[in-house]
Amino acid sequence: MTDHIHSHSIADLDEVQLDLGRRDRCGFPEVIYGEGKTKETILKIFRSLKEHGLDGFATRIDAEKGQFLEQELLTAGWLFRYNSVARTFRLLPDSEPPTTTTTFCGKIAVISAGTSDAPIAEEARETALWTGADVVFIQDIGVAGPHRLQAKLPEFRDADAIVVVAGMEGALPSVVGGFVSCPVIAVPTSVGYGASFGGLAALLGMLNSCASNVTVVNIDAGFKAGYVAGLIAKRRTKNEK
Repeated sequence: MTDHIHSHSIADLDEVQLDLGRRDRCGFPEVIYGEGKTKETILKIFRSLKEHGLDGFATRIDAEKGQFLEQELLTAGWLFRYNSVARTFRLLPDSEPPTTTTTFCGKIAVISAGTSDAPIAEEARETALWTGADVVFIQDIGVAGPHRLQAKLPEFRDADAIVVVAGMEGALPSVVGGFVSCPVIAVPTSVGYGASFGGLAALLGMLNSCASNVTVVNIDAGFKAGYVAGLIAKRRTKNEK
């Protein structure tokens, strides 16, 4: 009965009803979506998560909010990791160095087609790290130079899940899917010229992939891809024990 109550417990923070039981039900704690929330509200959520022993992670944290959180948490003596490119902010355990992770739940590869895709690829990478996975990050190996992909194959062929981030025509996930036996999570980005329609062309191309192991998330949804990859890697690792 106690576990049932805990899995449905809520922290009433006035403007936010924080779900404290999501880790028990869904595998990972609730994540803060930073857009639309004030910096003070985000800080309040972080404090509540830490008070309840939960890992704090926030996405879409702009520079102003990031600087505010850095100052407040430095003053409090907390360890954290702010990635200004990914726009993610992560609380770290008190014993963990700010640039590493110590609990690995499987292996995830995050692959980007071009340097313009970096913010979304970084968001996917930071999310995957937060889930506890060992993450291989490979950048700028788009289909305009396919030899670059083949050269990197040994680094990601044994991954439990692969996140592939691409704009323009969105072809890279299909190519990657033809080389591996794990799920490939395709992330279309809003990178490209006019006919890319803000990522719609890449989205449709990925949805029509002929590679059977490719599935697709929304445009610029690096967080969603990293989260799903983390669930896949965690479950696979659990099943192998």
